[in-house]
Order: sequence, then C-alpha cells, then structure tokens
Amino acid sequence: MRTENLHLHTVCGLDELVEHEARGVSHILSILDPDRADPTAFATYGTHHRITLRFHDAIAPAPGIVLPEREDMETILAFGREAAASEAEVHILVHCHVGISRSTAALASLLAQGEPDTPADTLIARLHEQREKAWPNARMIAFADAMLGRGGSLSEAVRRLHALQLRKRPQLDAIMRDLNRGAEVDAALRD
Repeated sequence: MRTENLHLHTVCGLDELVEHEARGVSHILSILDPDRADPTAFATYGTHHRITLRFHDAIAPAPGIVLPEREDMETILAFGREAAASEAEVHILVHCHVGISRSTAALASLLAQGEPDTPADTLIARLHEQREKAWPNARMIAFADAMLGRGGSLSEAVRRLHALQLRKRPQLDAIMRDLNRGAEVDAALRD
C-alpha cells in the first residue's frame, strides 16, 4: 500500500468538525451512533470522499446496543487502502461523537495498516500525542490486530495506553465501568 501521499490524519469529535472545514480534508470517516443524524458541518467542507459507519461505542453486548463488528473494520481498512491509492495528497479526518474511542481506534488501525513495519507501541504513542485523551475501543482494535496480522501487539499497546490514561485520570475507572467498558479497565489494571 502506498502511504507517501498520506500526509495528514485528523481525529476529532462532532463539536470540533467546524474547526477543520478549511484544512483541505479529502477523506472523511464518520462513525456515528445508529440513531444519530448526519452532521451538517460537512456542507462547508470542500470536495471530499466520505463514508459513514453506524455503531455504538461499546465492547460487549447489551440491550439496544449495536456493536462494532469485523465488517466495520473491513470497511475502515478498505477506506484506508482507497485513500492511499489516491494520486493526490490525502488528508484523512476520522470522527465519532467525542473523538476519544471509536475514532482513535479507527485511526490507530489505519496507521497500523499503512505502516506494517512500525511497532504497535510507536503507532499508539503517535496516536496519543495527536489525541491526548485517546481511549481506543478495544473491540475494534482486536479486529484490526487480527486482520493486520499484528499478533496481539496492537491490543497490548492499547491496553498500556488505557493503563496510562487511568493513572493520569483515575476517574475514568468508574466512567468506563458505567459505560459497560469494565473489561478494558480490568485489562489495563492487570499489571
């Protein structure tokens, strides 16, 4: 996969979309809750290619929850391959509701696909530098890890990022457990 034209990657939440309208975004990956209306911000963006996925930011089944599935990750990775095949310079914007979990998992997966020889820890550290409050969705990362043949290294790097976030923000323990994401917390605390 060609990656030399993939110069910019942006990750954000819905409320930040207006900040990127003049940045020359060429490819947009929208990850929205199933019942969320499409954002209106893209009407002011220039010409771009956009795909939309709809699932909740969840890692375990629960009533009324649409989980991210392997097919969603296949779509994300195909989106990345399509962007990389472009002859023009590419600026990818990935967003979800808040820009912390689904979007960071998607961007981490795109980075891992585009840089197969770069260690997972390096990629996740780069993601964390770009989005300091990142808490990538572990279910999405597990799919990407398997599909990209990373042997669990992406999942492990994300687990370490979750642990770092818990040390910096201990209140995330209760928040993530309330969101039915306790398995991520438990994994992060296992060291």
